[in-house]
Amino acid sequence: MPELSPTFDIEDSLPGLVAGIDEAGRGPWAGPVVASAVILNRNCTPAGLKDSKKLTPKRRAELASALWKTARIGVGVASVNEIDEINILQATMLAMSRAAANLPVAPATCIVDGTVKPQLPCPAYMVVKGDAKSQSIAAASIIAKVTRDRMMLELARDYPGYGWECNKGYGVRTHREGLDTLGVTPHHRRSFAPIKNLVARAATAFC
Repeated sequence: MPELSPTFDIEDSLPGLVAGIDEAGRGPWAGPVVASAVILNRNCTPAGLKDSKKLTPKRRAELASALWKTARIGVGVASVNEIDEINILQATMLAMSRAAANLPVAPATCIVDGTVKPQLPCPAYMVVKGDAKSQSIAAASIIAKVTRDRMMLELARDYPGYGWECNKGYGVRTHREGLDTLGVTPHHRRSFAPIKNLVARAATAFC
């Protein structure tokens, strides 16, 4: 059975300018969470938009570049400190709200990937697996993913040894090995159990 591509069906059912919103980086142990809001130009939409996880890094970068030239885009970031202070879910909602606020024009409606609604200045509708159903949400997923990956690449240059240039902060073997060897950085999410446990063990070792 062929894979279904996202369409404009949801957008066409709503009035006015519609922004798709998605995030990247809820699961990693390190780095910020990043969200994007995208209002597509229906007369100039790049071909091949889909869930960012189903695209190669090269294709994601190509589509992100095309989107920045043709779409209206807002990006929002919630820092590691904010993640630790208010938890990852609320930090994700904050990043989404910031992304919508950073759009160059105000949308009439937002469609958001997921099940939890962020605080937005316009009506919003949640769409489960929205990046597979909506062109606008797929575009937002690409912008959020490419933006965050580039941020993690910059952090990897400052903090070598954790493999962030490849694992983007997820808890894979290379990252775990870096933590065992080098310890916890200021960019690790201390509210996440694996990092919290490492910090607690290190504190106990010095008692």
